Amino acid sequence: MPEMERPTKAFFWREAKDYVMITIAMLSYCIGWAVFLLPNNITTGGVAGVTSILFWATGIPVQFSYFTINAVLLLFALKILGLKFCLKTIFAVTVLTVAVGIATENYTGHLLSDQPFMAAIIGSVFCGCGVGLGLANNGSTGGTDIIAAVLNKYRDISLGRVIMICDVIIITSSYFVLKDWEKVIYGYVVLYVTAFCIDQVVNSMRSSVQFFIISDKYKEIGHRINKEPHRGCTTIDAHGFYSGKEVKMLFVLAKRRQSDVIFRIINEIDPTAFVSQSAVIGVYGEGFDRFKVRRKSPKNEV
Repeated sequence: MPEMERPTKAFFWREAKDYVMITIAMLSYCIGWAVFLLPNNITTGGVAGVTSILFWATGIPVQFSYFTINAVLLLFALKILGLKFCLKTIFAVTVLTVAVGIATENYTGHLLSDQPFMAAIIGSVFCGCGVGLGLANNGSTGGTDIIAAVLNKYRDISLGRVIMICDVIIITSSYFVLKDWEKVIYGYVVLYVTAFCIDQVVNSMRSSVQFFIISDKYKEIGHRINKEPHRGCTTIDAHGFYSGKEVKMLFVLAKRRQSDVIFRIINEIDPTAFVSQSAVIGVYGEGFDRFKVRRKSPKNEV
């Protein structure tokens, strides 16, 4: 029984962390959308863009139309993609709906109204960081993400391509309401900066490094790395070509933020150790990211 409690507690804290980070992410998105973009008549992509256009055309509060459209999409996706995919998206949509409702009711100013380009840049940074933080913690703002996930399940279509096409159509259509091509161009700027920020946030949070450490005190270094940053070490038998000496080499994979801790450990135990550090594109397995492999349908199997 004690062995069963550990994964349950770890799962609980991991899920709790995800929900806290998703909440922070949605608040960031809310600031970018409700404070910088919406008051300055600058649209964005996704459902947020659709609801902004509806607001400018009809006066319907964005939080109502945003929640309604996402509710329909989530009901549609629930049957196709399952509850596991939709649960955190439902939470994210709810938090963003409430936050935008509070922001639009209590904030009536027009920050940077005389500098729409700066409003577009700052707003898209907040939105992009919010989306990136949400995605890095297994969340989503819904909208075109749901449409892309559904299409991707049945057709071999790039998720990014589907989202990009939807967003370009939404931003371009804002001209029919605003009658201002300048605001449409600002919308394209928002789309680009948002995508850039999403990539930066997701990649920085998931980036990993690998170490090759050659030292006579490899056991002490390995034990400390196991204990402090809680990372595994692999011992590799190596042979010095010039010296002809048999040596032990440690192979370590860690998150980038743990690099300073590992260097400090090595310096304390053996300042003369030979260390090589390099960035890796992706690390999958226990303690890192999950495998992202799409299963083949039975009809495609031989």
